[in-house]
Amino acid sequence: MIKVASYNMRKSIGTDRRRRPERTLQVLCEINADVIALQEADRRFGPREAVLTGHLLAEHGDWKAIPFGMRARSMGWHGNALLVRKDAQIMDCEAIHLPALEPRGAVMADIRVHGEMLRIVGMHLDLSGLWRRRQAHAIIAHLQASARQYPTVLMGDLNEWSPHNGCLRDFAQHFDFAATGKSFHARRPMARLDRIMVSRDLAIGASGVHESMNARTASDHLPIWATIRPAG
Repeated sequence: MIKVASYNMRKSIGTDRRRRPERTLQVLCEINADVIALQEADRRFGPREAVLTGHLLAEHGDWKAIPFGMRARSMGWHGNALLVRKDAQIMDCEAIHLPALEPRGAVMADIRVHGEMLRIVGMHLDLSGLWRRRQAHAIIAHLQASARQYPTVLMGDLNEWSPHNGCLRDFAQHFDFAATGKSFHARRPMARLDRIMVSRDLAIGASGVHESMNARTASDHLPIWATIRPAG
């Protein structure tokens, strides 16, 4: 089994309005996933510096950030980042440019973890339903156009309040959803804004929302997780 997780870490600003990257790392250590998609991982202004620096990751975590090389001090692209176990092999990676009125993007990486090849996509979709659907179509088209196909996991903050419609219906034509549960707002979860989806050559095992005391204060979103394995 491979454990994956997605977390809108809100630049490590908690519900107490304090920026505490170490607290974010504590939450990630509690989840202990093999692959983690982060949203809002970089500071918003200026050089868009990573909140979780390489030094912090090396000191407190068992992960490495996949280097997309989009900005010198950023971890990912438009706040989207991917962390993998230090012993995972990164075979390929790229940023995906998305149609948007405001800066939006997604990141994609092909990795080998626990002997299995996986394609991972991390995303943070628009607040507008129209643009979310355009972005979903762009991600699906990008995956379908790839010369190489791998079992695929898509994760992120979809910003979709509807339980079945909008971009969820578009993704559901191609991917299965993990039953992770409600992740927003962290103090009183009311909506499933964060999602994990897998291609149909993967099977989902256990899944859920991580609701520790640290997670309830580290961000306005709770992290979600799922275990996956090859189908069949």
